[in-house]
Amino acid sequence: MLPVSGHVLIEIVLRTAVIYAVVLIGVRLSGKREVGQMTPFDLTLLLLISNAVQNAMVGPDSSLLGGVIAAGTLLVLNYAIAEVSGVNRRFRKLVQGQPSLLVHDGKIIESHMAKEHVSMDELQRALREHGIASYHDVALAVLEVDGSISCLKYDEIQPTANSHLARRKFLQKHQ
Repeated sequence: MLPVSGHVLIEIVLRTAVIYAVVLIGVRLSGKREVGQMTPFDLTLLLLISNAVQNAMVGPDSSLLGGVIAAGTLLVLNYAIAEVSGVNRRFRKLVQGQPSLLVHDGKIIESHMAKEHVSMDELQRALREHGIASYHDVALAVLEVDGSISCLKYDEIQPTANSHLARRKFLQKHQ
């Protein structure tokens, strides 16, 4: 076994960090739907990408230590991203994105559906999963940052809205 110099190890860390950033940006740019619902094609792509970037991370070093350093760097970077995302809202929005409103007050927001690459079939499937027959019965449908679609019916939000409005009217009367 050949000794590995400190210079080679630092190079592995830097190469791995660059590849991590490039893949993270690529996944982020691919959109919420692609991340949230992996198809066999997505899994194949992910496996091929991981194989393709391996040599770029470790370079000519195929030693056990080189692989451990690359894996450790990935774990540390992932932990750091999660920690910073937990405390910094702007960074979290940058890395994870923001939820997108797809249906509001029984009306589909077609521009958001197109931007997020959500088909009508996908929306209808999500509605069925939530026990909703039609988008006309939806107060809010949101594409979450994980790619799932959350739906709220009118009866799920009106009691809160009514009690909030009633409380506000009561306070205004008695001030």
